[in-house]
Amino acid sequence: MSTGEMTSDRFGRAVERRDGADFPFHDGSPTGISTGRWAAVWLACGAAFLVLTLTPGSGVVAFLAQVAFTAIMLGALAWAVGRNWTALFRRVRLRDVGLMAGFAVLSLLVSSVMAIIVRLLFTTSANPLATQPLGGIGQDVLRWGGEAVQLLGEELLTMLPFLALLHVLTARAGLSHRPAVLLAWLATAVWFGALHLPTYDWNVAQALLIIGSARLVLTLAYIRTKNLWVSTGAHILYDSIGLVLVPVMSATAAVLAA
Repeated sequence: MSTGEMTSDRFGRAVERRDGADFPFHDGSPTGISTGRWAAVWLACGAAFLVLTLTPGSGVVAFLAQVAFTAIMLGALAWAVGRNWTALFRRVRLRDVGLMAGFAVLSLLVSSVMAIIVRLLFTTSANPLATQPLGGIGQDVLRWGGEAVQLLGEELLTMLPFLALLHVLTARAGLSHRPAVLLAWLATAVWFGALHLPTYDWNVAQALLIIGSARLVLTLAYIRTKNLWVSTGAHILYDSIGLVLVPVMSATAAVLAA
């Protein structure tokens, strides 16, 4: 596909920046990845998720599991593309910081509306992290540091399969840019939501609709910028706002009820 054809097939300026940047490893830029290697990278994502979820313990052990979770996926990508793995990350500019905040708020609004709808129709389960008490300074630094590393890993867990599907849909299925991006966007939101089923007591509606809707917005941050730092920053802000608001609202409700 020529540069002109690629540009004409992109989404409008409201979705994708007109900066000429394409998705990394797509159309051989900066390097191509075979379908077999993409499959291996996706399998590594699944293995990393198992390491994270099946490692027992807390504190340092949990932190090491979070680091391993992220490192396994980055290592698999580095195996597939060598030094070009850094193409996932672009320079963060001031406007990107604004986008992190904007997409975090938008994600929170969308998932909150979906949560209201789901709670009217189904029972829901609490996020265990939101009910964890604060510990000492050292414990909290370890916990929040580990969460930041894990959220970078969660972006990899979504965007590496997204890029893999984009490759299959364009190179193998022959789809053009827009339908391929839409299908990969929706499919990986379902994938990400489904991986949260154990966290929410296998509540399908909560995992797929609430978590999936938040994931759609966060993935949109990557689609717009082609920069994993932006979607990761938005994800960190989104989770931080949610995890801070829950205990604050609970404490406020307790005070008002006293």
